[in-house]
Amino acid sequence: MRDMQEHGESISDLATNLQKRELFARLADHLSVLASDVERAIAATASGTKSER
Repeated sequence: MRDMQEHGESISDLATNLQKRELFARLADHLSVLASDVERAIAATASGTKSER
């Protein structure tokens, strides 16, 4: 997931159209949140606790 986030950031930086740049920046931000949620869930599972969400 983190690699998808980085790819979205790269595309955002390269986009020439402002709307596309903003779209890919929002997508990268959303993927960052999702990656954090997945990492927390994995850590919670590994430690034997339930993830809050």
